[in-house]
Amino acid sequence: MRHEKASRLLDLARMLAATSEGLTLDEMAERLGVGRRTAERMRDAVRDVFPQLEEVDDPPTRRFRIPAGLDGLFQAPTAQELAALAAAAEVFAQQGASARAAALRSLEHKVLSATRAAARRKLAPDLEALLQAETIAVQAGPRPFEDETVLAAIREGLLSMRRLRFRYEGGATPGRVREVTPFGLLFGRSNYLVADEGQGPRNWRLDRIGDVEVTGRTAARPEGFSLQDYADESFGIFHDDTEDVALRVSPAGAEDALRWRFHANQAVEAQADGSVIVRFRASGMLELAWHLFTWGDKVQVLTPPVLKATLAEQIEIARRAHASGTVVAAS
Repeated sequence: MRHEKASRLLDLARMLAATSEGLTLDEMAERLGVGRRTAERMRDAVRDVFPQLEEVDDPPTRRFRIPAGLDGLFQAPTAQELAALAAAAEVFAQQGASARAAALRSLEHKVLSATRAAARRKLAPDLEALLQAETIAVQAGPRPFEDETVLAAIREGLLSMRRLRFRYEGGATPGRVREVTPFGLLFGRSNYLVADEGQGPRNWRLDRIGDVEVTGRTAARPEGFSLQDYADESFGIFHDDTEDVALRVSPAGAEDALRWRFHANQAVEAQADGSVIVRFRASGMLELAWHLFTWGDKVQVLTPPVLKATLAEQIEIARRAHASGTVVAAS
């Protein structure tokens, strides 16, 4: 058996050991990027090596898992995996996400402490070389707020399905006490709690939440609500009217556009003249206008008219401010 095939089989064994409910053959095929017949052969090969592979009936299909996990011999991390984990922790730390950085570093220590001494000694030189050779470019922007007390209370409410009460220093009435049903957390350039106070989901900035507590009242998200779908509705964080967006990227920017993700559900169409049309449906036209500044004259807004107007308005505000030397407030 070639090394690559053995490595793929071990990857599948790890997947089957990492799930409590098991994987179907179709799920194995999707995760491995192979056909169903190949997934069947790989499952059979894994069963030969790991006879503890368990089959679970889940009509109309069957699931497979390795319930007792794998021996540590098969679980030694690579230098690349540990370097990626350290890099992710460093990204969080630079962004001000101290709680998540600490969680990743704790995970790194647990992985290393569970690794056999001989394997750790073998990893050390390569890991040190990678850590010295790779670094993270600092991105300009706000540092997200992360308070462990606030995050812990919100997560408790999410896990126990209880309503949250807190003092909110934002909105039209700063300092007002709110009681909400928590839906989830959005992490990005700023961090938000997605929660419903009675008028549907909205975003609450974590850095404006104080005195948070978990109440005894039960909270339930609407049937079928998806935090990912909610996040994908907007270009950024702000939610307003959803628009059908079409952007024309000139031939000079087409190569960049083909590698760029404007939106999770975008469609990209190459044109005969070398330009590219990007289409997606989203809200958050102000944030999209801000982003389009970075493309200069390479992007033309085709639709919607509100995005054209927003972009023109932001350009005029910037022009007036720099022409007069006086900051002009946005209308």
